[in-house]
Amino acid sequence: MKIEQIYTGCLAQGAYYICSNGEAAIIDPLRETQPYLDRLKADNVKLKYIFETHFHADFVSGHIDLSKKTGAAIVYGPNAVCDFESITANDGQEFKIGNITIKVLHTPGHTLESSTYLLIDENGKDHCIFSGDTLFLGDVGRPDLAQKSAGITKEDLAGMLYESLMNKIMPLADDVIVYPAHGAGSACGKNMMKETVDTLGNQKKINYALNQPNKESFIKEVTKDLLPPPGYFGMNVAMNKSGYKSFDEILNNGMRSLEANEFELLAEQNHALILDTRNASDFAQAYIPQSVNIGINGDFAPWVGTLIVDVNTAILLITEEGKEQETVTRLARVGFDHQLGHLKGGIKKWIDEGKEVDKVNRISPEQFAQTVELGKDKILDIRKETEYNASHVKEAINQPLAYINDWIKNINPKEHFYIHCQGGYRSMIAASILQSRGYRNFSEVSGGFAEISKTNIPVSDFVCQSKTVS
Repeated sequence: MKIEQIYTGCLAQGAYYICSNGEAAIIDPLRETQPYLDRLKADNVKLKYIFETHFHADFVSGHIDLSKKTGAAIVYGPNAVCDFESITANDGQEFKIGNITIKVLHTPGHTLESSTYLLIDENGKDHCIFSGDTLFLGDVGRPDLAQKSAGITKEDLAGMLYESLMNKIMPLADDVIVYPAHGAGSACGKNMMKETVDTLGNQKKINYALNQPNKESFIKEVTKDLLPPPGYFGMNVAMNKSGYKSFDEILNNGMRSLEANEFELLAEQNHALILDTRNASDFAQAYIPQSVNIGINGDFAPWVGTLIVDVNTAILLITEEGKEQETVTRLARVGFDHQLGHLKGGIKKWIDEGKEVDKVNRISPEQFAQTVELGKDKILDIRKETEYNASHVKEAINQPLAYINDWIKNINPKEHFYIHCQGGYRSMIAASILQSRGYRNFSEVSGGFAEISKTNIPVSDFVCQSKTVS
């Protein structure tokens, strides 16, 4: 028996590859199938089943393409209704893979169809669970992401989740290994650990959700302090339920290398978003007007989904040389399939052809410290509220990047302001969005709060409520 966790850091997502005696199963695969096909070939095994723990919201799964390429059956738990051929398993149903068994444990709560898969080894012993978004390490799945049914609330789903955990998961032996679908950084939970594998016994001891005194307390704890889910989540659920274009087609389109004139024409004809994935410092110096910068070397896909939202948006790419395929792939993982191609030769070729460029007024932390007048100048701290509450520049206003589409309209374009995040990644995203919408009277601070805090600028270390830009 072989179990491999295939962890993708930018999505904080774990897929699983399992094989035994010539047969294999894959749980919650990502969009691109080639890595799985390579493993199957290397191990000389046949893929028998593709198990999905639920209809994912934060990424588009590779189940449909993988099934077409291998003939493997797609398996969901009870209550799952798909627009493609699949097996809707019963609670307790068992599936054989070589000498091992996968048993379906229906564990609704995160979603109605959510299921945990119990692996029983060659000796008939419970070995591990693939818990999906039912049980995370340090947390449980948030109960507010499911598509709303008539009369179903997050409290109702939290109650179902409690029953699932108490009746299906907690009775299992302490030495059972827990393989979750996500880790720290995912928006599918709020308190996940950075570790990606643990024993159930340890989770019984340390997981706050598993240590509530009763159902009412559990519901209260797991439903509080939930941030609004990213806007693209519902679209990804729909794609996972109804189907999508082949990843090979998306890759072929995104890898189209476009000359500058063709790139410019396509942008105009398709009202396309120009997405520049270079690092913040390079973008600040020269970029194509109206571009939005979301650097590939960061939490790229989640920020694309959060800020662009509509997966049907036509996208043209500016990338660092050699990063084209990675960029196309990471966009496809979160359902942004309408990719038209990338600029051949990148920004250098654009400049060489005499095309117009723009830049961002980026200043150093030292310049910020020398020029800012606290109490007079407006400072926007676009980090998360928890980061801001831990410590921030005195008089700074907290306006998290995730909500820029809400607070941007309250900015006075005639009033100069400063903007920063923790390290400069998010503030350049914000700067690009601001300038694409006509707001130019600001200075973006490189290095963010991490570097600002090293200057003589006074900072606060107590909780301060967010203010509103006016």
